[in-house]
Amino acid sequence: MDELEGIISEIKGFLLLQSELGAREYPKEVELALPRGARSLKELEQEALSCRRCRLWETRNKVVFGAGNPHAGLMLVGEAPGREEDRQGLPFVGRAGVLLTKILKSIHFEREDVFIANVLKCRPPENRDPLPDEVKACEPFLVEQIAAIKPKIICALGAHAARTLLNLGPSKSIGSLRGAVHDYHGVPLVATYHPAYLLRSPDKKRDTWEDVKFLRRHYESLLDREGR
Repeated sequence: MDELEGIISEIKGFLLLQSELGAREYPKEVELALPRGARSLKELEQEALSCRRCRLWETRNKVVFGAGNPHAGLMLVGEAPGREEDRQGLPFVGRAGVLLTKILKSIHFEREDVFIANVLKCRPPENRDPLPDEVKACEPFLVEQIAAIKPKIICALGAHAARTLLNLGPSKSIGSLRGAVHDYHGVPLVATYHPAYLLRSPDKKRDTWEDVKFLRRHYESLLDREGR
């Protein structure tokens, strides 16, 4: 997280210099990609609720900002809301959410202990894959969520979330990312299968069990380093 804060500080310094040199506006892509100071989750949510940065606002029912402990040590990031999430405005409340709750309980986490979010805050029509421009428009919300929560560790649920967070190309599979601790701007990140995929491929549940045990062990080691 220190690395992320350092990057933000450097960007602010660059923008200040540009302002002193006479710059008064920046490309939309730059403005959307930059965290705008230390905003609270509530402030971020209020902006997200009225967001029209991409086409998905036209078809969404509710924005699914995220939910959970604002000071969580563990943050889970999925791909995008599904039908039930779009109806309720909460993440992981459908069948995949029920399974996720069971997975968390298996490693001694309650849902209220963690924070759960998605890369996209609005449901893509027919649950299709997120499009690159939608990810680009929505990712700044996720960046600021992580900066506000300051989790000890992040769990990416599925290939789309993992590739977005780690800035990887489409050829990277979730299978190639499992079983390792990756780095998200100084925050440890582990990846596993998305619960919705497990409903379609129950044979991967054993692999997921190994992944979340690995996650819990690393989480405990982080607590030990900090002296609990």
